[in-house]
Amino acid sequence: MEFINFNGNIVDAGQPVLTAASRGFRYGDGVFETMRYMDGKLKFPELHLDRLRKGMRALKLEGYSQLDKYFLKEKVDELIKRNKIGLQAKVRLIVFREGDGLYAPLSNKMGYVLQVSKLSEGIYSGNSRGLIIDVFDEVTKPVTNLSNLKTCNALPFVLAGIFKNQHKLDDVLLLNQHGFLCEAMASNVFVVYQKQLYTPALSEGCVAGVMRHAVMQLARKSDLPLIEAQINPQILNEAEEVFLTNATMGIQWVMGYNRKRYFNEVSRFLLDALNKP
Repeated sequence: MEFINFNGNIVDAGQPVLTAASRGFRYGDGVFETMRYMDGKLKFPELHLDRLRKGMRALKLEGYSQLDKYFLKEKVDELIKRNKIGLQAKVRLIVFREGDGLYAPLSNKMGYVLQVSKLSEGIYSGNSRGLIIDVFDEVTKPVTNLSNLKTCNALPFVLAGIFKNQHKLDDVLLLNQHGFLCEAMASNVFVVYQKQLYTPALSEGCVAGVMRHAVMQLARKSDLPLIEAQINPQILNEAEEVFLTNATMGIQWVMGYNRKRYFNEVSRFLLDALNKP
């Protein structure tokens, strides 16, 4: 039997815990974090908590001060043990606004759901076969003060996922409202062009990814030229490499975009650096 933590209570994952009046369900009124549990510890917990608390403050959610690393460690370890998962897992924490009200909530009290699922490997293994991607431009991502957060309002990404499935792709890149590269479905994007590493700036509306932050630090420590920029999607036709980053998978290299094929040198180097103790 699989268990989740709903507002501090360990319950059967198949048990109904939300009603039709749930603001998370009705309005996507919440934020979330997806984290990697590796060798019995959460990776980058401070970065995840910092982004989560920023999101809660932006959404005027109460209770963000109680979400500290001790709370997170206790709740995650408890749920990992209850599910008999072991040392490697994927962790997802959803924080939503409880209470009644329509667009104007009657309360800003938070609720939360914590989920864990087993992973098999104790390293960021990368992908042996490079990803095949395309650009999804049917719906663009707005650039607002919420764009850098992981909110529960995910319709552009759902439609991007449908496009991915229809075209038998591994992933797709989304554009911002101005037509520039923003991010992938669940990852940040990096491009190697003329031996320089580029990634969309936060001002372009991409999620402030935890792994994005970690990879940027690794690049700087390794003296790799790194530029946060406004990136025209046409660069995909000229780039030497493209790779994606997120907290669960680490770094995934892209093999192809249309007829363009990419190398896998910088991404492999960074993946090796990421896995060093």
